[in-house]
Amino acid sequence: MRPGIDAPGVGCGLVIQGEDGRVLLYRRVRPPEAGFWNIVGGKVDLMERSSDAARREAEEETGLTIGGADFLCLSEEILPADSQHWISLIYLARDVRGEPRLTEPDKLSEMGWFALNDLPKPLSVFASRAFAALAARA
Repeated sequence: MRPGIDAPGVGCGLVIQGEDGRVLLYRRVRPPEAGFWNIVGGKVDLMERSSDAARREAEEETGLTIGGADFLCLSEEILPADSQHWISLIYLARDVRGEPRLTEPDKLSEMGWFALNDLPKPLSVFASRAFAALAARA
């Protein structure tokens, strides 16, 4: 069984926010939402806490060292164009060390730091929901 395709998948995401307030985004290569700018994240493994999965996925995808991650929001996405259904727990990390890089070019094609008032397009639904939750906190 393929999570997100044959049954709803449990995913995680991480908004990485620098000291200057900008956020790190990557452009997705594969579905869901291929070609869209997104926060880092992925599947939650069996017996893995979602916060640990979010940090693990972020470290794998960025090369950064992630400190703590605080819960930001829950996002359920049904994406008919990709025939996928995900329930994702999204976290926020401001405690990051290192310089981000493209470590998984088969998944992510480019990256950048963006101001919240100048986000790239197209922006994934996951990232849009995460940034709406972040704005609601302000």
